Amino acid sequence: MSAGTVSLLTPTLARRAGIGDSRGSLDTRRTLLPLIATVVLTPLFAWAAFPPSPLPEAAFFLAAPGLWWALRRPAWKLFLIVQWLAWTITWLVLLIWLRHVTWVGLVLLAAFLGMISAAWFAAARAIAPESEPREAAADSPSALKPLAIPILGSGGLGGVGTMLGLAALWVLIEWIRTWLFTGFPWLTLATSQWQRPLMLGLAPLTGAWGVSFVIILVNVGLVAHLERLRIPRDARRGWFSPEMLVALVVLLGSSFGLAGGYFGQQREPWARVGIVQPYIPQEQKWDDTFARSVVQTLERETAKVAALEPDFLLWPEAATPWVLTESGDMRDWLGRIARDSRVPMLTGVVALDRTGSEEKWFNAAVVIDPEHGVQPGRYVKRHLVPFGEYVPLRPVLGWLEKFVPIGGDFVRGAESTPMTISTARGPREAGVLICYEDVFPDLARSSTRAGAEVLVNVTNNAWYGEGAAAYQHAAHSVLRAAENRRPVVRCGNGGWSGWVDEHGAIRETLLDERGSVYFRGGGAVAVTRDTRWIGRETFYTRHGDWFVAVCGVLAVLGAFRERRRFR
Repeated sequence: MSAGTVSLLTPTLARRAGIGDSRGSLDTRRTLLPLIATVVLTPLFAWAAFPPSPLPEAAFFLAAPGLWWALRRPAWKLFLIVQWLAWTITWLVLLIWLRHVTWVGLVLLAAFLGMISAAWFAAARAIAPESEPREAAADSPSALKPLAIPILGSGGLGGVGTMLGLAALWVLIEWIRTWLFTGFPWLTLATSQWQRPLMLGLAPLTGAWGVSFVIILVNVGLVAHLERLRIPRDARRGWFSPEMLVALVVLLGSSFGLAGGYFGQQREPWARVGIVQPYIPQEQKWDDTFARSVVQTLERETAKVAALEPDFLLWPEAATPWVLTESGDMRDWLGRIARDSRVPMLTGVVALDRTGSEEKWFNAAVVIDPEHGVQPGRYVKRHLVPFGEYVPLRPVLGWLEKFVPIGGDFVRGAESTPMTISTARGPREAGVLICYEDVFPDLARSSTRAGAEVLVNVTNNAWYGEGAAAYQHAAHSVLRAAENRRPVVRCGNGGWSGWVDEHGAIRETLLDERGSVYFRGGGAVAVTRDTRWIGRETFYTRHGDWFVAVCGVLAVLGAFRERRRFR
């Protein structure tokens, strides 16, 4: 089309064609720039925010690109597809370690989590104004005022209410992930702060949900402030958006105000714990031809750690190559290891009970005493891994194989009673969490309420290579420690092993000479306790997910308010 032809078009037709003025290129920029920012920056910020990256501050920008685009009111179909794509890529980046087990499962899980994450941005898109604020043409009567006032950044309590509603909705979505389809609350926003104990000040009050809430407040406040700057100066009151101001006040109050207990600690010794990392390759774990080699590795590494004179020894999840039954060589061998070490042991085992022709399999933990061998009673894993430890809906999905080659389905445990370890310092009550049980807040909370002095996580991350999996898993232990004000001791097959104090500070991490958490060996860590929290329960431990209920109310009120606004 020639320039002469363009000049003959009416302004309306020219705008529709995207030519004759700057509107066409402007509309293109308004669509493409936020789209590109969402697809590129969302995975980038997530990669930078979550373990093992040392940049948790990136979490305060993670949701901003997608939210910024939502306020541009793009076409619904394009917006939803791109948000789903951006978050699917994000989850692929974060969970790439799952490829060591299943590529198909990785892609399907990432796509499912991407859909859940995109739901929050769909809600943000739904409450955006019908048109965005912009300066009109110079000859327009409305040149000095915006054509529409955004719900965020315009000032007043309306935007703050919207911000609180959006943050509450994010928490609800994270909470839904804890139980939907058996639950996968992996990498909630709060886990990004696992190396920032001052950021965990809300955890003993609200659980980790409060930390996620604050992070989203800052994300929304930032976008609201950017929106405010786009409104012509004479149409806005003040420079600083009230949303950003509220977000910063809450951030500073929760991190420095509520984290005051982090300072002035009064610590006393609890136990010197010997941690053994046998680092048995997963392909050898249940192969009988490697059983003798596994036994020799456990004996050798245990002897080295026992020489450090710990109060008790800790082995990882399902450490032994054979199944523990009510009687047999396995019990005798474990008893001999404890006698030779001259200290009690706590280890993960696969246990089998037989009653006639009926068999019951358990992913369990037992205590072995140097004098009396395997102690009566055991802890049985309460939250099993679907398709790893059991097949859900077996009558329908029974044709799907488990990726753990152990008999039938494991039986789920029901008891959170701590295990008693008789040490030279006296009995020690350890609340056991097996594998990814430390990802579920209610399990650590129930163990604490049952009397656990310290939480112990025994796990096996050898399934997932030497990538981010062990670090991401350890980040959840940090949250459980801060929520319940109980130290957490971790023992992994090949890492991450160490301990976290009750304020969420990582005290000791086992590393090899390369500085890696992935190695065969072990060490001893001196676990201490803050005397101010001995025998005490946090508000969260006592009352559970009350903050989630509050978020539910805020989200409902926010939805009702937005419905009235659009009438």
